[in-house]
Amino acid sequence: MKENFVLRNANLVNGQTVDIVVKDGSISEVAKAGSGQAQRVIDCSGVFVSSGWIDLHVHAFPAFDPYGDEMDEIGVKQGVTTIVDAGSCGADRIAELAASKERAKTNLFAFLNISRIGLSRVDELSNLDWLDKDKVVQAVKDYKGFIVGLKARISKSVVRDSGIEPLRIARTLSDETSLPLMVHIGSGPPSIEDIVPLLQKRDIITHYLNGKQNNLFEDDGKPLQVLLDAIKRGVHLDVGHGTASFSFQIAEAAKRHRIALNTISTDIYRGNRLNGPVYGMANVLSKFLYLGYPLEEVIAAVTINAAGWLQKPELGRVQVGDTANLTLFTVSNKPLTLLDSEGETRVAERTIEAWGVVVNGEFIEC
Repeated sequence: MKENFVLRNANLVNGQTVDIVVKDGSISEVAKAGSGQAQRVIDCSGVFVSSGWIDLHVHAFPAFDPYGDEMDEIGVKQGVTTIVDAGSCGADRIAELAASKERAKTNLFAFLNISRIGLSRVDELSNLDWLDKDKVVQAVKDYKGFIVGLKARISKSVVRDSGIEPLRIARTLSDETSLPLMVHIGSGPPSIEDIVPLLQKRDIITHYLNGKQNNLFEDDGKPLQVLLDAIKRGVHLDVGHGTASFSFQIAEAAKRHRIALNTISTDIYRGNRLNGPVYGMANVLSKFLYLGYPLEEVIAAVTINAAGWLQKPELGRVQVGDTANLTLFTVSNKPLTLLDSEGETRVAERTIEAWGVVVNGEFIEC
Protein backbone atom coordinates (compact mmCIF):
# COMPACT_ATOMS: atom_id res chain seq x y z
CA MET A 1 0.00 0.00 0.00
CA LYS A 2 1.54 3.30 -1.09
CA GLU A 3 1.66 6.25 1.32
CA ASN A 4 -0.87 9.04 0.78
CA PHE A 5 0.40 12.61 1.17
CA VAL A 6 -0.11 16.21 0.14
CA LEU A 7 2.55 18.57 -1.16
CA ARG A 8 1.38 21.71 0.65
CA ASN A 9 1.88 25.19 -0.89
CA ALA A 10 3.93 23.94 -3.84
CA ASN A 11 4.89 26.56 -6.41
CA LEU A 12 4.37 25.75 -10.08
CA VAL A 13 6.73 27.46 -12.54
CA ASN A 14 3.79 29.36 -14.04
CA GLY A 15 3.40 31.28 -10.77
CA GLN A 16 0.50 29.30 -9.23
CA THR A 17 0.70 27.95 -5.68
CA VAL A 18 -1.21 24.70 -5.16
CA ASP A 19 -1.60 21.60 -3.05
CA ILE A 20 -0.88 18.35 -4.88
CA VAL A 21 -2.50 15.31 -3.30
CA VAL A 22 -0.94 11.90 -4.03
CA LYS A 23 -2.96 8.78 -3.27
CA ASP A 24 -2.16 5.17 -4.16
CA GLY A 25 0.71 6.29 -6.37
CA SER A 26 -1.26 8.74 -8.50
CA ILE A 27 -2.06 12.45 -8.45
CA SER A 28 -5.60 12.51 -7.04
CA GLU A 29 -6.04 16.27 -6.74
CA VAL A 30 -4.41 19.57 -7.66
CA ALA A 31 -6.16 21.84 -5.21
CA LYS A 32 -6.17 25.39 -3.89
CA ALA A 33 -3.17 26.00 -1.64
CA GLY A 34 -3.94 24.91 1.90
CA SER A 35 -7.00 22.83 1.06
CA GLY A 36 -5.59 19.42 0.11
CA GLN A 37 -6.15 16.60 2.61
CA ALA A 38 -3.99 13.50 3.20
CA GLN A 39 -2.44 11.44 6.01
CA ARG A 40 0.95 13.15 5.61
CA VAL A 41 1.58 16.81 4.86
CA ILE A 42 4.89 17.80 3.20
CA ASP A 43 5.44 21.54 3.51
CA CYS A 44 6.63 22.89 0.15
CA SER A 45 6.53 26.61 1.02
CA GLY A 46 9.25 28.29 -1.03
CA VAL A 47 9.73 25.15 -3.14
CA PHE A 48 8.91 24.70 -6.81
CA VAL A 49 7.29 21.57 -8.18
CA SER A 50 7.24 20.39 -11.78
CA SER A 51 6.57 17.11 -13.48
CA GLY A 52 9.52 14.80 -12.89
CA TRP A 53 12.74 15.85 -14.58
CA ILE A 54 13.74 13.66 -17.52
CA ASP A 55 17.41 13.28 -18.45
CA LEU A 56 17.51 12.19 -22.09
CA HIS A 57 21.25 11.38 -22.11
CA VAL A 58 22.92 9.47 -19.25
CA HIS A 59 25.18 6.43 -18.85
CA ALA A 60 23.61 4.07 -16.35
CA PHE A 61 25.46 0.79 -16.90
CA PRO A 62 27.99 0.73 -14.03
CA ALA A 63 29.96 -2.23 -15.39
CA PHE A 64 31.41 -0.03 -18.15
CA ASP A 65 34.32 2.28 -17.36
CA PRO A 66 34.70 5.20 -17.74
CA TYR A 67 31.14 5.73 -19.02
CA GLY A 68 28.95 4.19 -16.34
CA ASP A 69 27.18 4.89 -13.04
CA GLU A 70 24.44 3.61 -10.72
CA MET A 71 20.92 4.52 -11.85
CA ASP A 72 19.74 6.20 -8.67
CA GLU A 73 22.99 8.14 -8.23
CA ILE A 74 22.26 9.92 -11.52
CA GLY A 75 18.49 9.67 -11.23
CA VAL A 76 16.37 10.29 -8.14
CA LYS A 77 19.32 11.53 -6.05
CA GLN A 78 19.74 14.31 -8.65
CA GLY A 79 16.03 15.19 -8.73
CA VAL A 80 15.56 13.21 -11.95
CA THR A 81 12.68 10.73 -12.03
CA THR A 82 13.28 9.34 -15.54
CA ILE A 83 16.62 8.69 -17.23
CA VAL A 84 17.37 7.52 -20.75
CA ASP A 85 20.60 5.59 -21.14
CA ALA A 86 22.25 6.92 -24.29
CA GLY A 87 23.71 3.84 -25.91
CA SER A 88 25.84 2.34 -23.16
CA CYS A 89 24.78 -1.10 -24.34
CA GLY A 90 24.52 -2.72 -27.72
CA ALA A 91 22.69 -5.94 -28.48
CA ASP A 92 25.22 -8.04 -26.54
CA ARG A 93 24.29 -6.58 -23.13
CA ILE A 94 21.03 -4.68 -23.49
CA ALA A 95 19.27 -7.49 -21.55
CA GLU A 96 21.40 -6.70 -18.48
CA LEU A 97 20.57 -3.00 -18.68
CA ALA A 98 16.85 -3.72 -19.04
CA ALA A 99 16.93 -6.06 -16.03
CA SER A 100 18.73 -3.48 -13.88
CA LYS A 101 15.74 -1.14 -13.81
CA GLU A 102 14.00 -3.53 -11.41
CA ARG A 103 16.66 -2.74 -8.79
CA ALA A 104 16.26 1.04 -8.88
CA LYS A 105 13.69 3.70 -8.03
CA THR A 106 14.44 5.79 -11.13
CA ASN A 107 12.44 5.15 -14.31
CA LEU A 108 14.68 3.91 -17.15
CA PHE A 109 14.54 3.82 -20.95
CA ALA A 110 17.41 3.33 -23.37
CA PHE A 111 18.91 4.05 -26.75
CA LEU A 112 20.45 0.92 -28.23
CA ASN A 113 24.03 1.36 -29.42
CA ILE A 114 24.21 0.23 -33.04
CA SER A 115 27.49 -1.53 -32.18
CA ARG A 116 26.70 -4.84 -30.50
CA ILE A 117 29.62 -4.31 -28.05
CA GLY A 118 28.36 -0.92 -26.84
CA LEU A 119 30.71 1.07 -24.63
CA SER A 120 32.75 -1.94 -23.53
CA ARG A 121 35.39 0.00 -25.48
CA VAL A 122 35.32 3.60 -26.66
CA ASP A 123 35.97 2.96 -30.37
CA GLU A 124 32.89 0.77 -30.75
CA LEU A 125 32.26 1.83 -34.38
CA SER A 126 35.83 1.38 -35.60
CA ASN A 127 35.20 -2.21 -36.73
CA LEU A 128 32.17 -2.65 -38.97
CA ASP A 129 31.99 -6.32 -37.98
CA TRP A 130 30.61 -5.11 -34.63
CA LEU A 131 27.59 -3.62 -36.42
CA ASP A 132 25.38 -6.70 -36.56
CA LYS A 133 22.12 -5.61 -38.22
CA ASP A 134 20.20 -8.77 -37.34
CA LYS A 135 21.11 -8.44 -33.65
CA VAL A 136 19.97 -4.80 -33.61
CA VAL A 137 16.60 -5.67 -35.15
CA GLN A 138 16.10 -8.60 -32.76
CA ALA A 139 17.01 -6.51 -29.69
CA VAL A 140 14.52 -3.83 -30.72
CA LYS A 141 11.81 -6.51 -31.00
CA ASP A 142 12.76 -8.10 -27.66
CA TYR A 143 12.80 -4.80 -25.77
CA LYS A 144 10.01 -2.87 -27.45
CA GLY A 145 8.95 0.06 -25.28
CA PHE A 146 12.22 0.03 -23.34
CA ILE A 147 14.40 0.91 -26.35
CA VAL A 148 13.32 4.37 -27.57
CA GLY A 149 15.91 4.91 -30.31
CA LEU A 150 19.28 3.94 -31.76
CA LYS A 151 22.59 5.57 -30.77
CA ALA A 152 25.54 6.25 -33.06
CA ARG A 153 28.61 8.11 -31.79
CA ILE A 154 30.01 9.72 -34.91
CA SER A 155 33.33 11.29 -33.99
CA LYS A 156 36.92 10.51 -34.89
CA SER A 157 37.90 8.60 -31.75
CA VAL A 158 34.88 6.32 -32.07
CA VAL A 159 34.73 5.55 -35.80
CA ARG A 160 38.49 5.81 -36.53
CA ASP A 161 38.92 4.67 -40.16
CA SER A 162 35.25 3.72 -40.66
CA GLY A 163 34.39 7.33 -41.52
CA ILE A 164 30.74 8.11 -42.20
CA GLU A 165 29.81 4.48 -42.96
CA PRO A 166 28.52 3.66 -39.43
CA LEU A 167 26.04 6.53 -39.75
CA ARG A 168 24.85 5.26 -43.13
CA ILE A 169 24.30 1.85 -41.52
CA ALA A 170 22.52 3.54 -38.60
CA ARG A 171 20.22 5.32 -41.04
CA THR A 172 19.28 1.98 -42.63
CA LEU A 173 18.66 0.43 -39.20
CA SER A 174 16.53 3.41 -38.20
CA ASP A 175 14.37 2.96 -41.27
CA GLU A 176 14.08 -0.79 -40.68
CA THR A 177 13.15 -0.52 -36.98
CA SER A 178 11.13 2.74 -37.25
CA LEU A 179 13.21 4.14 -34.40
CA PRO A 180 14.90 7.57 -34.46
CA LEU A 181 18.63 8.08 -34.16
CA MET A 182 20.53 9.89 -31.44
CA VAL A 183 23.81 10.98 -33.01
CA HIS A 184 26.76 12.08 -30.90
CA ILE A 185 28.86 14.75 -32.62
CA GLY A 186 32.44 15.64 -31.72
CA SER A 187 35.86 15.87 -33.28
CA GLY A 188 36.17 15.16 -37.01
CA PRO A 189 36.50 13.55 -39.37
CA PRO A 190 33.72 12.84 -40.29
CA SER A 191 32.91 16.47 -40.98
CA ILE A 192 29.81 17.95 -39.41
CA GLU A 193 28.70 18.94 -42.94
CA ASP A 194 28.66 15.23 -43.86
CA ILE A 195 26.89 14.09 -40.69
CA VAL A 196 23.94 16.44 -40.24
CA PRO A 197 22.32 16.08 -43.72
CA LEU A 198 21.78 12.36 -42.97
CA LEU A 199 19.51 13.18 -40.02
CA GLN A 200 15.74 13.32 -40.30
CA LYS A 201 12.72 14.47 -38.31
CA ARG A 202 12.81 13.26 -34.65
CA ASP A 203 16.49 12.26 -34.93
CA ILE A 204 18.56 13.84 -32.16
CA ILE A 205 21.85 15.73 -32.37
CA THR A 206 23.34 15.40 -28.90
CA HIS A 207 26.28 17.62 -27.80
CA TYR A 208 25.03 20.40 -30.11
CA LEU A 209 26.70 23.05 -27.91
CA ASN A 210 30.16 21.48 -27.92
CA GLY A 211 33.16 23.75 -28.45
CA LYS A 212 35.31 21.43 -30.57
CA GLN A 213 36.63 22.38 -34.00
CA ASN A 214 33.96 20.30 -35.74
CA ASN A 215 30.99 22.10 -34.13
CA LEU A 216 27.75 23.54 -35.52
CA PHE A 217 28.71 27.23 -35.45
CA GLU A 218 31.02 29.52 -37.40
CA ASP A 219 33.97 31.21 -35.68
CA ASP A 220 31.85 34.35 -35.29
CA GLY A 221 29.06 32.36 -33.59
CA LYS A 222 26.72 32.22 -36.57
CA PRO A 223 24.97 28.82 -36.92
CA LEU A 224 26.05 26.68 -39.86
CA GLN A 225 23.53 26.31 -42.67
CA VAL A 226 23.41 22.53 -42.08
CA LEU A 227 22.15 23.23 -38.57
CA LEU A 228 19.46 25.64 -39.75
CA ASP A 229 18.37 23.16 -42.42
CA ALA A 230 18.22 20.34 -39.84
CA ILE A 231 16.04 22.43 -37.53
CA LYS A 232 13.64 23.04 -40.44
CA ARG A 233 13.47 19.26 -41.03
CA GLY A 234 12.49 18.70 -37.39
CA VAL A 235 15.82 17.37 -36.09
CA HIS A 236 15.87 17.62 -32.28
CA LEU A 237 18.71 19.39 -30.44
CA ASP A 238 19.89 17.91 -27.14
CA VAL A 239 22.53 19.43 -24.86
CA GLY A 240 24.33 16.27 -23.64
CA HIS A 241 26.71 18.37 -21.50
CA GLY A 242 29.23 15.66 -20.55
CA THR A 243 32.91 16.02 -19.79
CA ALA A 244 33.86 17.51 -23.14
CA SER A 245 30.69 18.67 -24.90
CA PHE A 246 29.38 21.96 -23.50
CA SER A 247 30.89 25.38 -24.21
CA PHE A 248 29.60 28.61 -22.66
CA GLN A 249 30.77 30.52 -25.74
CA ILE A 250 28.83 28.25 -28.11
CA ALA A 251 25.77 28.27 -25.84
CA GLU A 252 25.86 32.07 -25.77
CA ALA A 253 26.08 32.12 -29.58
CA ALA A 254 23.13 29.72 -29.87
CA LYS A 255 20.98 31.93 -27.65
CA ARG A 256 22.07 35.08 -29.49
CA HIS A 257 20.97 33.52 -32.78
CA ARG A 258 17.70 32.24 -31.25
CA ILE A 259 18.44 28.55 -31.71
CA ALA A 260 15.54 26.98 -29.80
CA LEU A 261 16.23 25.11 -26.58
CA ASN A 262 14.81 21.60 -27.11
CA THR A 263 16.12 19.32 -24.33
CA ILE A 264 18.75 19.79 -21.64
CA SER A 265 20.54 16.56 -20.71
CA THR A 266 23.66 15.85 -18.69
CA ASP A 267 25.58 12.95 -20.30
CA ILE A 268 26.34 12.14 -16.68
CA TYR A 269 28.44 9.22 -15.46
CA ARG A 270 30.53 8.56 -12.38
CA GLY A 271 33.57 10.64 -13.35
CA ASN A 272 31.85 13.86 -14.36
CA ARG A 273 29.33 13.55 -11.52
CA LEU A 274 32.01 13.37 -8.84
CA ASN A 275 34.68 15.57 -10.45
CA GLY A 276 32.67 17.88 -12.71
CA PRO A 277 32.01 19.69 -14.87
CA VAL A 278 28.50 18.12 -14.79
CA TYR A 279 27.95 17.30 -11.08
CA GLY A 280 24.20 16.83 -11.60
CA MET A 281 21.12 17.99 -13.46
CA ALA A 282 20.53 21.01 -11.19
CA ASN A 283 24.03 22.31 -11.94
CA VAL A 284 23.44 22.00 -15.70
CA LEU A 285 20.02 23.67 -15.44
CA SER A 286 21.61 26.53 -13.47
CA LYS A 287 23.88 27.17 -16.47
CA PHE A 288 20.87 27.84 -18.67
CA LEU A 289 19.32 30.07 -16.02
CA TYR A 290 22.64 31.97 -16.04
CA LEU A 291 22.48 32.22 -19.85
CA GLY A 292 19.23 34.16 -19.49
CA TYR A 293 16.59 31.56 -20.32
CA PRO A 294 13.41 32.01 -18.21
CA LEU A 295 12.88 29.39 -15.49
CA GLU A 296 9.75 28.11 -17.23
CA GLU A 297 11.72 27.48 -20.45
CA VAL A 298 14.60 25.77 -18.60
CA ILE A 299 12.24 23.42 -16.77
CA ALA A 300 10.25 22.73 -19.96
CA ALA A 301 13.49 21.42 -21.50
CA VAL A 302 13.60 18.59 -18.93
CA THR A 303 9.86 18.00 -18.65
CA ILE A 304 7.40 18.88 -21.44
CA ASN A 305 9.96 18.83 -24.26
CA ALA A 306 11.65 15.60 -23.19
CA ALA A 307 8.32 13.85 -22.55
CA GLY A 308 7.12 15.06 -25.95
CA TRP A 309 10.15 13.57 -27.69
CA LEU A 310 9.60 10.28 -25.83
CA GLN A 311 5.93 10.42 -26.91
CA LYS A 312 4.99 9.97 -23.26
CA PRO A 313 3.12 13.22 -22.49
CA GLU A 314 2.07 11.97 -19.06
CA LEU A 315 5.71 12.28 -17.93
CA GLY A 316 5.71 15.99 -18.73
CA ARG A 317 2.64 17.26 -16.92
CA VAL A 318 1.06 17.59 -13.47
CA GLN A 319 -2.40 16.15 -14.02
CA VAL A 320 -4.98 14.33 -11.95
CA GLY A 321 -5.08 10.62 -12.73
CA ASP A 322 -1.44 10.34 -13.81
CA THR A 323 1.16 8.31 -11.90
CA ALA A 324 2.90 10.78 -9.59
CA ASN A 325 6.34 11.58 -11.01
CA LEU A 326 7.31 15.02 -9.73
CA THR A 327 10.45 17.00 -8.98
CA LEU A 328 10.70 19.49 -6.13
CA PHE A 329 13.41 22.12 -6.36
CA THR A 330 14.47 25.52 -5.08
CA VAL A 331 15.82 28.58 -6.87
CA SER A 332 18.06 30.59 -4.58
CA ASN A 333 19.93 33.87 -4.92
CA LYS A 334 23.28 32.49 -3.92
CA PRO A 335 26.27 32.84 -6.24
CA LEU A 336 27.76 29.68 -7.71
CA THR A 337 30.77 29.28 -9.98
CA LEU A 338 29.81 27.17 -12.99
CA LEU A 339 32.32 25.28 -15.13
CA ASP A 340 31.96 24.29 -18.79
CA SER A 341 33.80 21.56 -20.70
CA GLU A 342 36.43 23.98 -22.00
CA GLY A 343 37.59 25.04 -18.54
CA GLU A 344 35.74 28.37 -18.72
CA THR A 345 33.81 29.58 -15.69
CA ARG A 346 30.82 31.85 -15.15
CA VAL A 347 29.35 33.05 -11.85
CA ALA A 348 25.60 32.51 -11.59
CA GLU A 349 23.59 34.74 -9.28
CA ARG A 350 20.59 32.36 -9.19
CA THR A 351 20.94 28.62 -8.83
CA ILE A 352 18.62 25.63 -8.99
CA GLU A 353 18.90 22.88 -6.38
CA ALA A 354 16.99 19.60 -6.28
CA TRP A 355 14.98 19.26 -3.04
CA GLY A 356 13.10 16.01 -3.54
CA VAL A 357 11.19 13.79 -5.94
CA VAL A 358 7.99 11.86 -6.08
CA VAL A 359 8.73 8.81 -8.21
CA ASN A 360 5.87 6.44 -9.03
CA GLY A 361 4.03 7.82 -6.01
CA GLU A 362 6.91 7.58 -3.51
CA PHE A 363 8.37 10.76 -1.94
CA ILE A 364 12.18 10.77 -1.67
CA GLU A 365 14.28 13.66 -0.37
CA CYS A 366 17.36 14.54 -2.44
